[in-house]
Amino acid sequence: MPASATNDTELELMRLLEAQTEVTQREVASSLGMSLGKANYLIRALVEKGFVKAENYRNSGNKLAYLYLLTPSGISAKAELTKSFLARKIREHEELLQEIERLKKESGQA
Repeated sequence: MPASATNDTELELMRLLEAQTEVTQREVASSLGMSLGKANYLIRALVEKGFVKAENYRNSGNKLAYLYLLTPSGISAKAELTKSFLARKIREHEELLQEIERLKKESGQA
């Protein structure tokens, strides 16, 4: 998987965990359209990096639910991933506009 795809997936996961702190890995997998194994792997990776803190949510009726909290370093990492994602999307947008102009000229619509 290319680095940008991994970063995009990590960003999506961090955004989800920030919005929904009490969630099961199955719910994470479903929300992000990935397998349960991949969700587990990505959450563990973020915990190992120190970006997410996971605690068993004892007050939940659902024993599989965990409380996922972004750590201060996780919040910083999310901000950096967001900046990088935005810069890449702006670049892609500009390239697309240039391609549209080129195609208009080729087709005589310019």
